[in-house]
Amino acid sequence: MKKREYNDGCATAHALDIVGERWALLIMRELMLGPKRFSDLRASLPGISANLLTQRLEGLESVSVLRRRKLPPPAASWVYELTEWGLESEKMIKEIGRWAARSPNMVPGKQMSVNSVILSLRTMFNADLAEGLDFTLGMRLGEQEFITRISQGMLEIDHGEASRGDVLLICDQNALAATVYGGVPLDQLIDDGAIQIKGDKNLLERFCRLFPLPDTAPDLHS
Repeated sequence: MKKREYNDGCATAHALDIVGERWALLIMRELMLGPKRFSDLRASLPGISANLLTQRLEGLESVSVLRRRKLPPPAASWVYELTEWGLESEKMIKEIGRWAARSPNMVPGKQMSVNSVILSLRTMFNADLAEGLDFTLGMRLGEQEFITRISQGMLEIDHGEASRGDVLLICDQNALAATVYGGVPLDQLIDDGAIQIKGDKNLLERFCRLFPLPDTAPDLHS
């Protein structure tokens, strides 16, 4: 079935023609940090059925947002990855996230994928609060590892060997979100065994304060 289009000459309408279907932007979010297998995408998007995921992947491939390719041996598995143009959507996804974070109807505490937490850190980073900081944080979030570099008021987060950081953080991505965005004290999560740290805890505490959420928009119905 051919999907309905807005038939509107505005590029914003065309953007919705491309990514306006349910789950499309979330699939792009999950591919923003690198290629994934079909099974990896399903694991990170537990609410989507296999059939619908297949449809959305085919749709995004048909408009050149992503491609499917086979990894070389010994992996030899098929993966999906964003095209160069598809990767340009990171700024859009981040701006939508920042805008939506102001919603008076945003319900905190819901589960997040690893990619969504990493992209949220890239989005909410406050350079002024990072003044004078210069260190690397290794993050082991489940089976994925990242290196975070903070220097000269800039933040970089990429896949990398977590043990190479000045400080090593080992936890579930939702535990990290709980202390960064949910206000759960770091010491409480450490005591509960949800977070492990190797290195200077004070640096990690400062890191967790670098991502303030924007002010909530007025609720006209309260």
